[in-house]
Amino acid sequence: MKTTIAALSIFFGGILMCFNASGQCDSTAQNCKLHLSTQFISDGQQYRALLTGDEIAEFEATFFGGSKYRICGCSGLSDGNLIFRVFDAERNLIFSNNDHKNAPFWNFEFTSTMDCIIEAQLEPLAKSSGCAMLLIGFER
Repeated sequence: MKTTIAALSIFFGGILMCFNASGQCDSTAQNCKLHLSTQFISDGQQYRALLTGDEIAEFEATFFGGSKYRICGCSGLSDGNLIFRVFDAERNLIFSNNDHKNAPFWNFEFTSTMDCIIEAQLEPLAKSSGCAMLLIGFER
């Protein structure tokens, strides 16, 4: 009987944690959308990861030549909590917002089409866990 109660408690606790994580990411998404502004149209994707400690999430994106893009990176309800880095397919660093005081967004213009890898991690001094959210928009 005790085993059944313990198992049910763990099961329902896990479900509640999933809903809390989803709610946390939804709030982060709303905050992040503000940075796209009316100048950029979302690519329709929400790049999300629930991170703990020094974990790094990795996302892949293709950017088309001749287009202007904005990458927005958020975690939580305030800016500056997420570090994101953009690499080319050979892992050469193209950009890191950490070099710009963890700016919540940055604009890019690509001269040719390229596949990129985007890494995201929580600012170590700000949070020990949280939802990392990236949004990519292209200029209207």
